[in-house]
Amino acid sequence: MQYIDNILFVILMIAGFGLFAKSLQKIYRNILLGKEINRSDRKGERWETMARVAMGQSRMVKRPIAGILHLFVYVGFVIINIEVLEIIIDGIFGTHRYFSTLLGSTFYGIFTATLEVLAVLVVIGVVIFFIRRNFYGVKRLTMKELFGWPKNDANWILIIEFVLMVAFFTMNGADYYADQVSGAQHFNSSFPISRYLFPFFGNFSLEALHITERIAWWFHFIGILFFANYLYYSKHLHIILAFPSTWYANLDLYGKFNNLDSVTKEIKLMMDPNADPYAAPAEGAEEAPSKFGAEDVFDLNQVQLLNAYACTECGRCTSVCPANITGKKLSPRLILMKTRDRLEEVGRNIDKNGKFEDDGKKLLNDYITKEELWACTTCNACTQACPVLLDPLSIIFEMRRFLVMEQSAAPQELNLMMTNVENNAAPWQYNQADRLNWAND
Repeated sequence: MQYIDNILFVILMIAGFGLFAKSLQKIYRNILLGKEINRSDRKGERWETMARVAMGQSRMVKRPIAGILHLFVYVGFVIINIEVLEIIIDGIFGTHRYFSTLLGSTFYGIFTATLEVLAVLVVIGVVIFFIRRNFYGVKRLTMKELFGWPKNDANWILIIEFVLMVAFFTMNGADYYADQVSGAQHFNSSFPISRYLFPFFGNFSLEALHITERIAWWFHFIGILFFANYLYYSKHLHIILAFPSTWYANLDLYGKFNNLDSVTKEIKLMMDPNADPYAAPAEGAEEAPSKFGAEDVFDLNQVQLLNAYACTECGRCTSVCPANITGKKLSPRLILMKTRDRLEEVGRNIDKNGKFEDDGKKLLNDYITKEELWACTTCNACTQACPVLLDPLSIIFEMRRFLVMEQSAAPQELNLMMTNVENNAAPWQYNQADRLNWAND
C-alpha cells in the first residue's frame, strides 16, 4: 500500500503524456495531407531564424509592452516547468524535493528562488493580458472573428496559467512553513515569495501543512497534464509549433511568388519554332500538376498547413492589413483560422471513415470567400507583422491561382487588364502606337 501513490502517479503520467503524443500524431497526419515542399536548404540560416524568432521572441518586442509581457510569461512558464522534472522523479520514486539533495541547500535555494521570481512575472503577465483582452478594448483582440471559442480559449489559457502558478506557490509555501514547524530549517532561503503569501500557514499543524502541500503538488501535476492535452484544442498550440514554423519559413524575399515550372516550359515550347508539340516528355521531366492552385486543404503545401496550426490568433497581421483597415472582408488571421478549421474537419472525416470521404465541402467558398481573396493587395504587411513568420498571403495567392487558371473566375477588372496586356502590351486600353505619348511634354 505504501507504493499506491507512486503507481497512481505513473499511471496518470503515462496516460497524460500518451494522450498528448496521440494528439501531436494526429496533427502531424493532418499536416502531411498537404503537398510536399522542399524547405531543407540554408540550414544554418534556418536554425538562426528559429533561435532568434521562436526562442528569442525578436518579433514580439516590436510592440514593446505586449512583447515584454509575453516574454515574462513565455520564459517564466518554460523555466518553471523545469520543476516538472523534479515532480516526475519525486512521483516515481517517492522522494521529496529530490533536487535539494542533488544540488545542496545553497544551490537549491538559488534554483527555487529564481523559479519563484519568474512565477511572479508570469502572474503579472497573465493578469495584465486578461485585463487587456477583456476590458482594455484593443481592437485586434475584440474583432467579431474572435467572438465565441477563440476569445474563451484565450481566457481559459490565462486562467489555467494563473491557477498553476497559485498551486506552485501554495506547494512551496506549505513546504516552507512545514520546515519551520518541524525545525528542519532546510528551506530558509528557498521560497522568497511564497513564504510571505500565506502567513496563515503559520497556524497550521505539521500534518495539515503536509496535506496542503500534497494537494497543491498533485493539483500542479494534474494541471500540467491537463494543460498539455488542452493544447490540441487551443490556439496555444503555437507554444510547440512556432519552432518548426519558423524553421520552415520562407527565407526568400517577401512577395516573391513561385512560378510553375510546367507552365514555364509550356510557354517556352510555344515560343520555340523548332519544338515538336507532339514529342513525348523527356525522361525525368516534371509532369504538369493535375490542378493549378488550391481549392481545398489537400492542394496547399505542408508548410502552409503547419502555419494554420501555428497561428497565435494575435491579430497583428489583420491590424496592419490595408484591406481590413478600409472595411473590406479580408482578415489574414481569419484566412489561417479558417484553413485550420477546414483541416480539422477533414481530420475528423478521416478518423470516422478510415480515409477521407468526400463531404461536398471545399476550403474555397465553404470557408474562404472569393470576396476575401480578391480584397488582398499582396502588400505583404501581414507576413512582415507576424511574430512567428507565418504566411497567409501564400494561401491567398494559391487560391487566386485556382480561380484564374482552373475556373477562369478572375474579377472583371483583372480580366480587362490581362486582355489589355495581351493586345496592347500594357495594362491600359490604348493603341500601341500611342504608348510613348506621355513623354511628349
